[in-house]
Amino acid sequence: MSKVREILENDGVIAFVTDTVWGLGCLPTREGAVRKIYEIKRREAKKPLILMSHDIYPLLQYVEPPPKTAHLLMKKHFPGALTLVLKKSKNTPDYLTSNMDTVGIRVPDNETFRQLCLETPGGALATTSANLSGQPSALTYEQACENMGGLVDLILQGEGAKGLESTVAGVFNDEIKIFRQGGVRLD
Repeated sequence: MSKVREILENDGVIAFVTDTVWGLGCLPTREGAVRKIYEIKRREAKKPLILMSHDIYPLLQYVEPPPKTAHLLMKKHFPGALTLVLKKSKNTPDYLTSNMDTVGIRVPDNETFRQLCLETPGGALATTSANLSGQPSALTYEQACENMGGLVDLILQGEGAKGLESTVAGVFNDEIKIFRQGGVRLD
């Protein structure tokens, strides 16, 4: 069993690089690990985590069948710096979404992150940025170590973060609502 898999299966939290900024992640099915992320970041409970994977398929079980507009955005921007907020399915635990009826999903464009997901049971991670709440996101391995050293179970080596966070957009009834403008321009 890989070290990553062992850590994740034992409610561990890992820091890793993505195409945008450094992130923290755990298995979405491990409530204890999700709570650990909130404690590490000193994150408000009302702020949900998002789900990320190296491919859309591990994420689809967590959302209701996406509307046509969402499929078009996925086809155009996955992998990439777009987080799509969709209606969650019954497979998505409330502790991940702060009891909201939606969940954000994203497929980063980063080879190190892709390799992490291939070692992850189920292929998907519950994630957030690797920083304390209110602080700037980590852009380098050194910053991730500075922010999260001693707080997480493992910080993976990696590079490639561009520094601009993902665009966060919801798709409801084929209407797009932009929550945060970031790396992908949506008009």
